[in-house]
Order: sequence, then C-alpha cells, then structure tokens
Amino acid sequence: MDTTSFALRHIGPNSQEQKAMLNTIGVMSIEQLVSETVPADIRLKNDLNLDSALSEQEYLSHIYELSQLNKVFKTYIGLGYHPTNLPAVIQRNILENPGWYTAYTPYQAEIAQGRLEALLNYQTMVIDLTGMEIANASLLDESTAAAEAMSLLFAVRERDQKKASVNKFFVSDSILPQTLSLLHTRAIPIGVELVIGEAENFSHSEDFFGALLQYPGKDGQISDIKTFIENANAARIKVAVAADILSLVKLEAPGKFGADVVVGTTQRFGIPMGYGGPHAAYFATKEAYKRDVPGRIIGVTRDLNGNRALRMALQTREQHIKRAKATSNICTAQVLLAVMAGMYAVYHGPKGLEFIADKVNNSAATLAEALGKLGLEQTNTYYFDTLQIKADASKVKTEAEKREVNFFYPDQETITISINETTSISDLNQIVEIFEIVTGKSTDKITSISEIETIQNELKRTSDFLTFDVFNSYHSETELMRYIKRLERKDLALNHSMISLGSCTMKLNAASEMLPLSWSSWGAIHPFVPVEQAKGYATMLKALEKQLNEITGFAGTSLQPNSGAQGEFAGLMVIRAYHQSRNDHHRNICLIPSSAHGTNPASAVMAGMKVVVTKASDDGNIDVEDLRAKAELHKDNLAALMVTYPSTHGVYESAIKEITQIIHDNGGQVYMDGANMNAQVGLTNPGNIGADVCHLNLHKTFAIPHGGGGPGVGPICVAKQLVPFLPTNPIIETGGNKAITAISGAPFGSALACIISYGYIKMLGAKGLKKSTEVAILNANYIKERLEGYYPTLYTGENGRAAHEMIIDCRDFKENGIEVVDIAKRLMDYGFHAPTVSFPVAGTMMIEPTESESKAEMDRFCDAMISIREEINTVSKEEPNNVLKNAPHTMAMLTSDEWLLPYSREKAAFPLEFVADNKFWPTVRRVDEAYGDRNLICSCAPIEAYIEA
Repeated sequence: MDTTSFALRHIGPNSQEQKAMLNTIGVMSIEQLVSETVPADIRLKNDLNLDSALSEQEYLSHIYELSQLNKVFKTYIGLGYHPTNLPAVIQRNILENPGWYTAYTPYQAEIAQGRLEALLNYQTMVIDLTGMEIANASLLDESTAAAEAMSLLFAVRERDQKKASVNKFFVSDSILPQTLSLLHTRAIPIGVELVIGEAENFSHSEDFFGALLQYPGKDGQISDIKTFIENANAARIKVAVAADILSLVKLEAPGKFGADVVVGTTQRFGIPMGYGGPHAAYFATKEAYKRDVPGRIIGVTRDLNGNRALRMALQTREQHIKRAKATSNICTAQVLLAVMAGMYAVYHGPKGLEFIADKVNNSAATLAEALGKLGLEQTNTYYFDTLQIKADASKVKTEAEKREVNFFYPDQETITISINETTSISDLNQIVEIFEIVTGKSTDKITSISEIETIQNELKRTSDFLTFDVFNSYHSETELMRYIKRLERKDLALNHSMISLGSCTMKLNAASEMLPLSWSSWGAIHPFVPVEQAKGYATMLKALEKQLNEITGFAGTSLQPNSGAQGEFAGLMVIRAYHQSRNDHHRNICLIPSSAHGTNPASAVMAGMKVVVTKASDDGNIDVEDLRAKAELHKDNLAALMVTYPSTHGVYESAIKEITQIIHDNGGQVYMDGANMNAQVGLTNPGNIGADVCHLNLHKTFAIPHGGGGPGVGPICVAKQLVPFLPTNPIIETGGNKAITAISGAPFGSALACIISYGYIKMLGAKGLKKSTEVAILNANYIKERLEGYYPTLYTGENGRAAHEMIIDCRDFKENGIEVVDIAKRLMDYGFHAPTVSFPVAGTMMIEPTESESKAEMDRFCDAMISIREEINTVSKEEPNNVLKNAPHTMAMLTSDEWLLPYSREKAAFPLEFVADNKFWPTVRRVDEAYGDRNLICSCAPIEAYIEA
C-alpha cells in the first residue's frame, strides 16, 4: 500500500473490496459499471488537466508556504470585521472536533439534541442582546442578513401599502459599503427602490415601507436610532437595524426602541476573520413575522414521554415546501460558527462580555484622548469602538504600513480606527507613535486605560441580558469542556457512522484539509486589507478558481457566494445581466422541472424571474416534449432553465444534451444546480453537457464539512459569455468588467473554508478525483443490489443502474401501518442517521453513500435496512405498539424498572450483533412536531413555558 497516497485514505473500499462489490453488482470492472451508468455522449474524452496529486505531508508543507505569503498586520479597519480572541477550549473542542464539524443539519432531532441546544443558546443570546422576540439559528453574513431584512419588511407591508405599491426603502448613508452593494443586488429584481441619505434628515414619507440603520455607523458614530424609530413607527414605516453585537453590551437593545428587525454578525464573538468568512450572521425580529423569517429557527417541544426536546421549528418555512412563494431561498444556517459564537457567550457570560466591551470602549476613548493631545480632531461625538480622525491619510498610511498596522482610509483627509478585544496598551501606544511621526508632535505614553463616557445617556444599555443559567455556569475551562462534551455525546456525526443522505454528499472531511483553518496566518486576515498583504490567499483562491474551471469545463469562477442558495441566486443574476446587456430585458421566464430542489424556484423569483414548471415523465426524468413545448411557447421571453444533473431522482438522464440545446435554440441560458456534482467530476462536466452556469456546493462535492448545517460555500462557474458579469465588491475589486453588484459581504465569500476544497483537489489530483466519482457510483449501486428484493428502487437509468445516489420506495409499507419516518427513527436504534426522507418523492428514502464509506460500513447499513424490512413484515396497522412506531429507544427506557412493551429490551436497543460494539443512544424519544408548532419557544425559556395550558 502506498502510504503517501491521499486517495487511498479518502476512498473507502480498497481494491479487493471493490472487486467483491463489482461481483455483487454483476459487472467485470468499474469502467463497465460507469459505461452502463453515464451516457457515452457526455463522457469526457481526456483526463482533467490538474497538477499531480500531493501527499498529505507535501500538501501541509505547501499550504504552510502559501500562508507565509500573507502578512498579518495589526488591523483596525473595522467595517464589520475585527480581530478576536478565540478561546482555546472552543477551538480544540468544537472547531477542531469532527464530532461537531462533521454533523449534518438537524433534520433528525432525536440524534441532534446537542447542537440543537447549542443553537438554542445562540438564539437566546441574540434575543437578549437585540431585545427582539425571536431569532433564527443564524444566516450567512451581515450583508445578506440585512438584505433578508429588507425582503421580509417588503413582504409584510400592510395591505394598503401593497395595494398602493409602496416600494421605497430608506438606507442610512452610514451603512457598511458591502451591505449597500448587496442591497442594490437584491432590491432591483423584486421592485424595491433604495433611497440612501442621512437618517437625521429623513422625512418619514408614506412612500416608504421600511428603513435600515447601522448602529453604530460605518465610521463609528452612534446615531439616535431611538428617535428615528419612534418617528418611523408613527409613519407606519418598519425599521431594521444592523447592529454590532459587542456594542449591544453597552448600547440599549434596538428592540427596546421598537425596531422590527435587528441583524448583524457574531464574528466578534471569537470567530477568526478568515479573509471574510465563514461567520454566523444573526437575524432577530418580532414573533408576528415568524412565518417570513429566513433560514431556520430552533424550537422547544416535547417527546413521546412529555419530556423537553428540541427540534427545527416551523418546518413549513423550508423552501422545498413554499417553493416559488418563499420570501427567501436561504434554507441553511452557519451552524458551526453559530455554535462557536454561542459558546463564546456561555464561556464569558454577561460579566465577561461586559468586561470585554468596557475594555474595547475605554481603549478607544483612551486613544482618542491621547490623539487629541497631538492636536488631532476626532469627529465622532458618540462612539463605541471606532474613531474618525482628520489628518493626511496618505502620510498616515505610509507610516502605519511601515509598522505593519492597518487603518481604514475613507478619503484623503480621514482615518478610521476600530479598536477590538485583542488591542493592548502596547498596541495603543504604537498607534499614538504613528500619529506622533505624522504630526511631528509628542505626548505621554499611555500607561492605563481610562474610563471615559462616549455613549449618549439615552442610548446606554439598562436592560439585563444572558440571565439564564447556561450563561452563568461554565466559566472555567474544565466546566465548559465538559459541557461541550455533554452536548457532543447527544449528536450523531460522521465520526460515529455513515450518514447516507441523498443529495448531501457526507464524505470524509480529512484532517489534513482542516488543520490550516486554525493557523493565524490564514485566520487573522481582514477581508479589506491591501491586496499585497493577502498574497497567500490570492494565490490559493486563483488556483482554486482555475481548478474549478477545469473540473466544470467553464471559463470563469466567482467564489463569492457563501452557500448553495446564494450560488443559485448569483447564477441567475449573472444570466439576467447577460440578457440585459443584449437589450433582452424582457427575458424573465425560468423553466424549472417539477423534481427540482425547492430553493430553485425561490431563487428564480428573487432574481425577478417568473417560474414555469415542466413535467416529469413516469420514469422520473424530465418530460422532454413538455419542456420543448414550454420553451417554444415562451421563446420570446425565455431567460433560463434550472436543471440538476444527475437528476434529483439519481439518474443520468440521457436526453440532457437535447434538453440544453432546446433552451439555447429558444434564446435561454442553462443553469445547472451543482448539488450532484460528485457524480460528474472527472467523468463529465456541466460545460460538456451544454450548461452555461452552475453553482458548486463545496460543502458536498469538495469536502468542506457540513458543520451541523453550515458552513457552506456555493461558488458559481460560468461559460465564456457570462464571465464579464461575475460579481464584484465595493472595496476589493473582483469579478468581470461588467460585474453585477455584490452577492455576499466579503470579496471572496467564505475564503477561509475554501482552503479545504483547495487541499482536497490538490491531494487527490486528476486521477484521484475521477476515482472518487467512480467509487461513489460503485458504492451506490452496491447498496442498490444489496437491498434488491427488500426495497424497490424507484428510478434507474436505461441500463438499470443508479447514479451516485438512489431512491428506495417505502410507500407500500403503509399496509403494515409503517411510514417512511418510522424507518428513519428505527435506524437510530441501529446507530445510523436516516437517508434523506420524502425528498424528492414523498414516502421514499434517497440514499447516497459517497466514495468515503468502506464496504464494511455499507454492509452494516444494508444489514440494518434488511433487518428493519423484516421487522416491518411482523407488524400491522391494528397493533401500532411495535418496535418501529416506538423508535427510537432511549437508555432511560431500557434501564427503567418497568418494561411493558410487547418485545424485548434487546430487540429494541440491540437488534443486530454489531450494534452492541458501538451503541449510540438517542437522548430523547420521538419528538412531537405538532406540539412545537403550536407552542413556538425559541429561547432558553423558564420551565413554566413548557407546560401546556
């Protein structure tokens, strides 16, 4: 065995196991299987043109050398990003712990109680600091959260405002520049008119439905949001506030003044800057708007025994249900980062956060006092952490960069300096020294931090926050370490067993890919530093773009979208810009197959397009004739087709080239959803198939871990004609020469996470990537054959093969009183997370093993599924008190003195011999979804709140 081969570590089955699996399937070789699975006319003629694969040791040396090209300066740029102190206990036990970063979205609540509790803590933290009634489990970044706030306020306009087509949205000119750019992107397609101006001079006209304020402003000034909100409320104008979360420790919560939405980022709570992300944005609002909140809300319910349990609340908000009627296409969260930020609050508690906020505020005031003694004008009358200094910006910049210090320079006469929690007295003196040189004057050294009032009395915080026990109990490292471990034990992640989720590609997230994320040479870079300070990032990101261009067969890539949903929206906006550049402004029809992901129609509507659904044939494929008819019917206005390949049904549709040609013949562009790219890499690609743009889920195909439901990265790759329209950023130029405005806040989205995918490709190389795809197909077809006769496969290709995933039909089990959800819950007793349930077809399971699972693990999974099938044969509708309906079984049940169930404890908890070797115990019984929807509780409420009236 070649111990230097990363492919051998990443790919689960070894060569002998692969031969045995091929024998089970009934083919002689992987090449034969692939030829029977993938249509010949879309196969690549040549291997991918990528660098030779590196060993793990070679890669780590390479990525370290790249990291040294980055220059880590003392950075006081601000603008929504700040250096932080990540507590080592959180870094080691969450960020670097596969028990946290390899978990999946908590759709199966009974085996996700740990991260659900961590997210409930996060929501409580946000609710307390913002003064709002509900909060979600995080969004992608502050700028997109602000755009979501605008969309929500537009959706919840009063009836007469909608009737009168009130569409103006006021934006304070103190908003962050990246947020303003993204607001432009999101406003135009849905018909919102942005009006930017000074909040103090806003007229509160009835022509406006909403407003957005920055608190404090981009330059550090704290404006009187209290009076603004009072006047806005009187004029029936709803107000969103983008607030610095650390400042809310010192500033009164916007909710106390009547704000309707409060958004921001939790990056300041211990999360590295990472050249822009990933970070967890927060979104808080009034309970009246709960049905329009984007993303996910974690709520409290009860299990079958009436005990407290957690789950994702308001599941009808999920986009695959609302589809084109959704007000947002965001259906994920930045879970791993939200967990870390929440734990930061748990670790420090209210007193610790007050200490940090006081230190930041007083350090800024002390610095202002010292600079004032040099005769410099500080123009902010009230501020939390940011000073605005009047001086010769070019001279200051020259002297500062000589000393490896970054400030922000909004114009030639202004310097802004944002103090952060890492700033020491020594750092303050270094800043003063820079201005001493520029002014030619001197002053006394700072020896202590002064307590100076810099916040107006009417905006000082008086309300309590973080009063619940969880924020006041774990302030020693020992206690927090144990609390984190206690939660981790409640969660099933990839470090326990296979997670065979269809369309989610839960493959290995290799340790060598993850290690560099903890290095300060990557984590401590602000996204708006001068580009020469980020040469390591520039080299890595350009190389990743080139890799993705080669893999997709396209000409250009934007890494800016920081989720798959954002990638969808970005791709459609680029198509929209392309059509408009050709004076085809009328092209607004988007064809979407009925089997598509629910985010597809939501994204199309957000991009200003009208959705026309095309039919599926009886075998689950796109009905080509229906597609042709609708494309021809709408040929004058056709903008795009959104298509997933292989299909959502797990089949390589042989008509795909005909389908893309139909769209092109009728003037449209083809958007390919990259959810199933793991079945294409090295064998075919979107460019070869005839697509014009695709988004890639780097958290699926390219090994970024799901992190319990995020982070994700969703870059778009485009054909030559679309390259000019790739998105830009208002501070760091990116994108094409006809670039659309920003898609996310940072120039390169979640740049830190991109290191993982870069490493994945570098270590696998062309051969390893192709082999991974082949083994993904092998593994899926092996499971299909093993389950043959027990579960029917719903759809297959023309030769009876599955792609990299398969759908098994569980609808006939209703005759025995068994629903597909019962199978999902029973799998927990066997130690497995269920495959994707009831998507894309109700009553089915979609299974995707990925290439990383060994034959032994897949055999255990198949044995479990076969055992469950045999259990189904023994039950009936008339006797619902059975082992499936009662699943999952908890340790409390098994150790109770009383056992009244009509089957043994052993059958309940240890149904197969292998289960006992590595038993995973669900910590709650089946959750009561209906109760949770009737009683929405999304914070750490007192126990009385759980008692039904």
